[in-house]
Amino acid sequence: MGRGHNAGDLLEAYDWDVIERREGLLRLGVHLPEVLRNPKNELFGGFTPTYVDLVALHTYWAGREANPGHPWLATLNMRVDYYAPVRGPRFEIEGRVVNRRGAMTFVETLFYSPEGEALAYAYTTLREV
Repeated sequence: MGRGHNAGDLLEAYDWDVIERREGLLRLGVHLPEVLRNPKNELFGGFTPTYVDLVALHTYWAGREANPGHPWLATLNMRVDYYAPVRGPRFEIEGRVVNRRGAMTFVETLFYSPEGEALAYAYTTLREV
């Protein structure tokens, strides 16, 4: 994912593994940085939307010609449902474009344990501005 994006640097996205990338789909192997953990050593829930937003933006571009920043994307809405704690040290995140309609793009983001258990689900609305 590279360095230089504040959210990406906080999440240490530069060390993520791209498992699959194609038009409208992005599957990543990620790790849980120490600074994002709660006292139970799990992902602090308030950081989950940070992962979601970054993954949704990169999912928008997945499989398309790289042209970051053009169009500029605004996150209009995000809903996050928590199923189980994200414990790390590694887990997977999958972003999938559900629909593109005019300037709007709708993205699902799912968090999975290494065993394939669904941990969190998010639905994000992006708008080209």
